[in-house]
Amino acid sequence: MPHIILTIAAAAIAFITTNIDDILLLMLFFAQVNSSFRKRHIVTGHYLGFIAIIAISLLGFAGALILPHTLIALLGLVPIALGIYQLFHKRDDDDEHIDMTGIQPAQGILANLLNAHTLSVAGVTLANGADNISVYVPLFANHSLPDVALIIVIFLLLVALWLYAGYRLVRYPAVARLLERYGERLVPYVFIILGIYILLEGLLSP
Repeated sequence: MPHIILTIAAAAIAFITTNIDDILLLMLFFAQVNSSFRKRHIVTGHYLGFIAIIAISLLGFAGALILPHTLIALLGLVPIALGIYQLFHKRDDDDEHIDMTGIQPAQGILANLLNAHTLSVAGVTLANGADNISVYVPLFANHSLPDVALIIVIFLLLVALWLYAGYRLVRYPAVARLLERYGERLVPYVFIILGIYILLEGLLSP
């Protein structure tokens, strides 16, 4: 089997095994879309969070940074804080719309990147993917630089597939009804439990 096929297969397996749980998170995010929390915030935020995971993994691969387990564990505070915030903050679907007609495209892109919703999604993605780093660093270390570049491209393509899957699953009537009934109440607890799991896994692992 050609080397490039093996590299693509390794990248796909590594991504799928480390991101299965992201499907549920993306479904929960897409179920909350309203006039202020848009699909573009989810897409941009998820990509930002995953690119941060790749960047940290590359730093570890290059030997420029070795993250202790305790530091990785502290990322669990991000979803915990977001969950607590959502528990005590009533979302208003009738938030005032912002007139974008006078904003230049570059400013609109920057505003989307710095939007609180985008950064929240990015933070949860990064926190939930903290354990990915322990898989990606040795994966990168076992490949040449061109192979690493190919692996990153495969990762980014699969992120798009994951986003599409999360969006489509929410649109199934049975899933939509379930999330409509319980999703908003469930999300804060999912984030808090996720954060506690990340903290404990990082603090208790040798």
